[in-house]
Amino acid sequence: MDAFHIGPLAVPMQVALMLAGVLVAQAVAAAFKLKSAGAIDPAPILFNMAVAGVIAGRLVFVLRHRDLYLAAPWSVVDLRDGGLDALSGLATAFVVGAELAKRARQARRPLAIAALAGCLVFFGGGALNRALAPAHAPLPDIAVRRLDGAAVPLRALIGRPLVVNLWASWCPPCRREMPALRAAQLAHPEVTFVFLNQGESAATVEHYLGANAPTMANVLLDPAKQASARTATSAYPTTLFYDAGGTLRERHMGELSTATLEDRIERLRGREPRSPVAPALSN
Repeated sequence: MDAFHIGPLAVPMQVALMLAGVLVAQAVAAAFKLKSAGAIDPAPILFNMAVAGVIAGRLVFVLRHRDLYLAAPWSVVDLRDGGLDALSGLATAFVVGAELAKRARQARRPLAIAALAGCLVFFGGGALNRALAPAHAPLPDIAVRRLDGAAVPLRALIGRPLVVNLWASWCPPCRREMPALRAAQLAHPEVTFVFLNQGESAATVEHYLGANAPTMANVLLDPAKQASARTATSAYPTTLFYDAGGTLRERHMGELSTATLEDRIERLRGREPRSPVAPALSN
């Protein structure tokens, strides 16, 4: 499962687990405060740890992709795509916690227990989610269509790294991330990008592309939303990253920034050598 649903709202699972971990840590800290009258409340320290961790994780990620962020400085504060370096953030949070605990000796034990409880929720929930997900899921064996109606077996695209973007024209985040995806498609000819529309007609898609993305290549149609069903996708946009053998390596639910997309492509390409450039599909 790549998203946690609250009614119509879909929250990326990593973000949901991070929030759950913080809430559990704060709840444990509150329980210690209630149990021991006059004890130092560790909740403010936990809050500072969380803030420091997020800032450090974001800064490391931004520095890693500084050239991209220089082109759009305002996007540094846009955390919707989850562009964080988790290891740096976690290390910073614990360093800040250890430093603050020096000044609050009575808070050390409840702080340590609360922090460990939050980490258990975050890492344990992530491990459980990965265990329940299909291991190394293959590219679905389905037939999709070009805009002219011709059938295309999706697995015919296997042979080099593949990025499959599941989208719809009515989806605002899908529309916002298209320029980043198109730029990546042009910058990485060694990777196949496929924009697989979910549930819309050829006329609807052609009208949208003509007005908003006339140069978008490799747009295919999946009117029955088979790809969504076969990949357990519950919200759009969702972007799937497959290796050259057609094995799913990563997935991202929600809008992708240029930097996060580049980070995912680098990790995908790092798993295998470059493949020869292949021609784009005909729409």
